Amino acid sequence: MKKKILSVLLTAAMVTGILAGCGSSAAPAADTGAAADTGAAEEAAPADDAAADDSAAADASTGEAAAAAAEGENSLTVWAWDANFNIPALKAAEADYQKNVDPDFTLNIVEQSQSSDVENAITLAGSSGDYSALPDIVLFQDHYIQRYVADYPDAWNNLEGADIDWSDFGAEKLSYSTIDGKHYGVPVDNGTAIMAYRVDLLEEAGYTLDDMTGISWDKFIEVGKAVYDKTGKYLLCMDGDGNDLIYMMLQAEGQSQFQDGVPVFVDNPTLVEVVKLIVQMAQENVLYLANDWSDYTDQAIQGDMVAGVMNGNWIIPTIEQVGDNSGKWEITSLPTINGGEGYAANGGSSLYITGNSKNVELAQKFLASTFGAGSTDTYDDALKNGGVITCSTKASKSDVYQEGVEYFNNQAIYSKIVEMGTHVPVVEQSDYHYPARQVLATAIQNAIAGADVETEIEQAETDLKFEMGIQ
Repeated sequence: MKKKILSVLLTAAMVTGILAGCGSSAAPAADTGAAADTGAAEEAAPADDAAADDSAAADASTGEAAAAAAEGENSLTVWAWDANFNIPALKAAEADYQKNVDPDFTLNIVEQSQSSDVENAITLAGSSGDYSALPDIVLFQDHYIQRYVADYPDAWNNLEGADIDWSDFGAEKLSYSTIDGKHYGVPVDNGTAIMAYRVDLLEEAGYTLDDMTGISWDKFIEVGKAVYDKTGKYLLCMDGDGNDLIYMMLQAEGQSQFQDGVPVFVDNPTLVEVVKLIVQMAQENVLYLANDWSDYTDQAIQGDMVAGVMNGNWIIPTIEQVGDNSGKWEITSLPTINGGEGYAANGGSSLYITGNSKNVELAQKFLASTFGAGSTDTYDDALKNGGVITCSTKASKSDVYQEGVEYFNNQAIYSKIVEMGTHVPVVEQSDYHYPARQVLATAIQNAIAGADVETEIEQAETDLKFEMGIQ
């Protein structure tokens, strides 16, 4: 019973956290956390089969109709979520393909309310052995695809033979969708993390963006205390329930929370140091840990409480909601423990061809000619109309990507983000990414309140292993 209760609690926490903002990207003109994960963001965690059956059954008729509609030789059907982010990107790809390849092509886009709709539909199809309700292509969260390919191999067609230059994409992005040496997904959005600063507030405390680039976390804390003393603003903020700082800070060090599929917290010196740094920053008014996602986006970032934000670049539209701060923000790489520029990613998704596609060759050609080609037409329009930033280095060379962005003091932030993405280290991923985030977030909250840090880390590892069924 204890295990069942813990499992339910962790699953509920996963759903809440991912809906808040880390599995996918956010809408450019709305609350990015709510629309997201919605990179960042982000969506609901994979459900048990029974829960998935209940959730997906309601969409079965829609799925069957969508699949049937895709049977035309010049037509494909795709499922995706987020009308303000992913859908405009797909429409841009459709227009690109019509313009440059086939004017009679049609992409039937079936909008899902969140990413869990797609996950549950795959679970339902795989559990029943009937994939007929699936479309040709689905958008799928990076963090979960390996589990779903392993559990339901017949649900997918790989992309071997597609005319795609895979070297055009960062190794970290491709590490999610490359399974047993085969490519399964074509990257859509870029989850590269940014460190964004209010440079006007830094200046009040006597610092510049150059001072914050390649900085150590100890120096960051020193600057953060000075900024708080001078301005009353925190230099960093994060959702305390869905704390993504641990993962990003670890990845910037080239480290993971897992080793060979097993959570390693206690015997992971880098993780222990990262947790201690987060606790210290919260206790010394350098970091504001919000009560929930709304508090993080609405009160902290948009409510003028902070001088810095670190998250997947999908957080940019949230920052931009405060018009009065235009020209006051700039971005750079992340701090690291010993100093030097750090790189990480948080959130993101890719496009996958399902096992039900009746026209795999067309699906491969469509993906290869648009998202997979680093197409200027696709990615320029996706950026302008949906805020989707490419992972393609070719696409980032366009005039649109090279333009300075007024809100960010005329920095060419989009090309910079793509370039930073090429440096993100590949670290071990796990289907238990979100439960790990939850148990460590709880450990941090307890430590901030006065509990022993290392005892809390040990308890977090014990709880996660229990959830995973590891003795």
